[in-house]
Amino acid sequence: MKNRKIFIIVLSVFLLLSGGVFGCAVAAKPVPTMTDLGYAEIREYEGQDLSSISDFRENSISGPQNVDVNTYRLKITGLVNNEQNLTYDKLLSDFNKYKKVVQLDCVEGWNVKLLWEGFLVKDLLKNSGVQSVANTIIFHAVDGYTTSFPIEYVLDNDIMLAYKMNDVILPPERGFPFQLVAESKWGYKWIKWVTRIELSDDEEYEGYWEQRGWDNEADI
Repeated sequence: MKNRKIFIIVLSVFLLLSGGVFGCAVAAKPVPTMTDLGYAEIREYEGQDLSSISDFRENSISGPQNVDVNTYRLKITGLVNNEQNLTYDKLLSDFNKYKKVVQLDCVEGWNVKLLWEGFLVKDLLKNSGVQSVANTIIFHAVDGYTTSFPIEYVLDNDIMLAYKMNDVILPPERGFPFQLVAESKWGYKWIKWVTRIELSDDEEYEGYWEQRGWDNEADI
């Protein structure tokens, strides 16, 4: 028994010393860190060459907006039976997603052709119970910008509310969390930073640029 105790003491001292000398027992594991490597956008899709996210010109009315995704809500209001108040995560988890290459043409003379990914606006409206008198859809942005469309245009053309471009989550300057893909319309109809979709019976509603003389139809 005495020899057993001596053996255990000697073994313990050896392990303690070896840990101090060789660093096997007391060395702390390094703490992992997070490094932002930026985004890696695609530039080709199904044989089509795509523009770059950086090809846009900054022309928003109040500069890029920064939206807190944790407090963000997409509201669906107006002439509906059930108003909606949807979080960003719920939108991404509960609705089907679609992809489409669409070119944005700006009245300033430039354009970009990108792969957009998002939700169909008509899918977002399904649970709202749109009233039969509604004939206009008004989109509102976090910076106060608005624009509108006849309801038939949005529903019949599978118009998307996009959260990605070229397989990249929208950067803040490109409209995070959502930008409308208003295909066949001039760029001022492609509202960014969308926070509310309002159903209305005001066919004459004019948005920010429309009030300043731009065509409300905005057909290219």
